[in-house]
Amino acid sequence: MPIQYWRSPETIERLNRLERPGFALEFLRRNADYRRDFARAQRQITREGADPKTVRSELARRWRLRCRP
Repeated sequence: MPIQYWRSPETIERLNRLERPGFALEFLRRNADYRRDFARAQRQITREGADPKTVRSELARRWRLRCRP
């Protein structure tokens, strides 16, 4: 979702209905530091040929994310 829609009434209404995991994801998506780190991780995978599993694990560790299989 483009950032210009993050404060729209429809988005706010949708956020109010989210449970904790969904809200946490939306919070991260709006965090500029996380977005930069995520983009850097994606570049490592696509441009530098880094192992996706390793890069994603490091990203998760840095941000203390827990992902269900």
